[in-house]
Parts: sequence; C-alpha cells; structure tokens
Amino acid sequence: MLRRSFIRSSLMTGAALGMIRSPAFATARGRVGDKNSLTDVSGLRVGQAQDSQVRTGVTVILPASPCPCAVDVRGGGPGTRETDALNSWNLVHRIDALTLSGGSVYGLAAADGVAAWLGARGRGFAMRSVKDVPPSPIVPAAILYDLDNGGDKRWGETPPYRALGMEAVSQAGPNVALGTQGAGYGAMAGRLKGGIGSASWVTPEGYTIGAIVATNSLGAVTPPHDRRFWAAPFEQGQEFGGLGVSPSLVAPDDWTGTKLDPNPRANTTLACIATDAALDQDELKRVAMMAQDGLARAIRPIHSPFDGDTIFALATGTRSVASEGRALLVAHLGSVAADVLSRAVARGVYQATQPPGGNATLWSDLPASP
Repeated sequence: MLRRSFIRSSLMTGAALGMIRSPAFATARGRVGDKNSLTDVSGLRVGQAQDSQVRTGVTVILPASPCPCAVDVRGGGPGTRETDALNSWNLVHRIDALTLSGGSVYGLAAADGVAAWLGARGRGFAMRSVKDVPPSPIVPAAILYDLDNGGDKRWGETPPYRALGMEAVSQAGPNVALGTQGAGYGAMAGRLKGGIGSASWVTPEGYTIGAIVATNSLGAVTPPHDRRFWAAPFEQGQEFGGLGVSPSLVAPDDWTGTKLDPNPRANTTLACIATDAALDQDELKRVAMMAQDGLARAIRPIHSPFDGDTIFALATGTRSVASEGRALLVAHLGSVAADVLSRAVARGVYQATQPPGGNATLWSDLPASP
C-alpha cells in the first residue's frame, strides 16, 4: 500500500511539474519580425558606411541607451577591442555601441570614430561628471579580413576606418541594407561574395530576437555543386530563394566551395544577436554561445584556425523577464538565436551584389540546382 501510494504520489508530482514546466512555445508558433532584421528589436538602430574604392566598410549597432552585452569567440584568429570589458565581474556592465568592421587590424579604428561621435554627444561611462571632460563611450568591436580583395589599400598613414565609423554611427536608423554593405562590403563567403545579412523572430510570448552578420568565412554556405543553402531548413518563406533543402550527400572531407588558400585572419564571420528580453551579461553569454551553432548550420567548415568568428549578444531590456523559469527562457532564446543567425548568413550572401570593378562569384551566378 505504501509503495502504491508513493508511485501514485510521484506520478502526480511529475504530472504537476510537467504542467508547470511545459512552456507555451512548445506548441505555439512565433513569426518573423516586421522588418526581418536586427532593428525589429526595440531600442536598436543600425548604421553602415562603405568605401567602394577601398572595397571595405563598417557596420554599427546603436542602442537607444546603454545595454548589457556579452561575447563569444570561437575562431582561431580573432581581432577584437574591449571584449574584456564584457565580463560580468568587471566594472562596466553596459555598452554604448557595437562596431563590426572590415580592414583587419586597421578596422579596429572604426570604433575610435564611433566613440568620438558618442562622446561629443555626452554618451559614455563616467564615475563622476567633470567639467569639459567627455565621458568614455564603451564601444566593443571586431574585425574581419578584406584587405586582399582588389580594392585600393594604399592609404599610408591614414586608413579610412575612423571616418567610416563616424559616418556609420551618424547614419544609424531603423532600416538595414543587406548584401554588399557595411562590414560585409568586401567580404567573401568561401568562394562566393559574402555580405551583411539580418533576420528576426518574435516568439509566442512576444520576445523578439534579431541577428546581423558579416559573413567572410573560409567555409562555404552552400553544399558542393549545389545552389541551395546549408541554412535552408530554417528559411522562412522565400527570404533566400526558397529552393529548399539539398538532397546531396556530402563526404566529410569534401571542401568544395571553400577558399582555396586560407591564411590566418584572412576570414572571419562577425555577428550580433539582440533581444528585447531583460537578460543580464551571464545570460547573454549563454545566448551567444548557443548562437554559434547557427554559424555551424549555415557555414561549412566554421571556427577554423583561419577564422576569427565572433558573436556579440546584447539585450535592450524593454520586455521584463520573470524570475521563475529564466533558465528555460534563456535556452529558448538561445535556440531561436541560432536559427535566426543561420537565416541571416544565407540572406546576406543571397543579397550580395558585385562592387564596382569586382569580379567575385555571386550566389546568383551559380547554375540552377538539379
């Protein structure tokens, strides 16, 4: 009798816990955001600037107010600025802007232009206000390598990135141009022209997750000898052609479509994941880590010694999060972020166009899939 009572009690408890833990998103379906871009996340604007002669550019993510941010680096050749400030045990827990740039190490100067623009407008971190002393804007940045793409890099002692950063932040707005734009202007995704991609998703509970990515990878975004995208299972509607999933079987060592001559830092995919959920830095770190799987679903291979793959995750916090069930929400948002990032990668390559004088192979140049 005691055993039966114990089993009955356990089953009832398990059922009750199941009811408590069973989320609405297990059965309900979300939707694509209104603009299908990072700026569907309330409180965010994006600015982009490029130099067609140099074949490079800068993308700036500008929140309406300082917000928490985390970063996850998986590539073997990263180039970053102020990422140590994003550890939760350090003093500054919020950023003023985020900068993604071409130009390899020279591109880190784009954040100087962004910081100068923000500081001149009184935005930034300060322990106390001092007359005639500007605050210190917190502007983490990451760079990709686009130096060997045929553009004119004879800039001597005056690389264009500080000016491009200032131009990009000054033009920040709600619309995000895709393809050969901003930090993705000079990018190559394997042997195809890379670019800036963006996508979004609104969960059944109303949380928005957006992604923006500059794809300049060693790996390919399509299977060998196929026009379809690796990210096809996650496509919404026909946002990158609607060709469906490839039926091809691929050998593990078939690297068709990748860059033939990889060099350290000669690649790199940079991304920002954003949400309106009020998450802290540690929770955002988990979201960024989970979002890395989105790159693995869209690019093959990824995270190589020759890539500097870096993902930032930030939260504008315009939607509150209850204390109960936070971990489950983080898991859900991280999973969605990975899928959204996969879509953004494909959209950027799908929308890429030829820069003036360029001769890169575009996705649209590929022969029709069988």
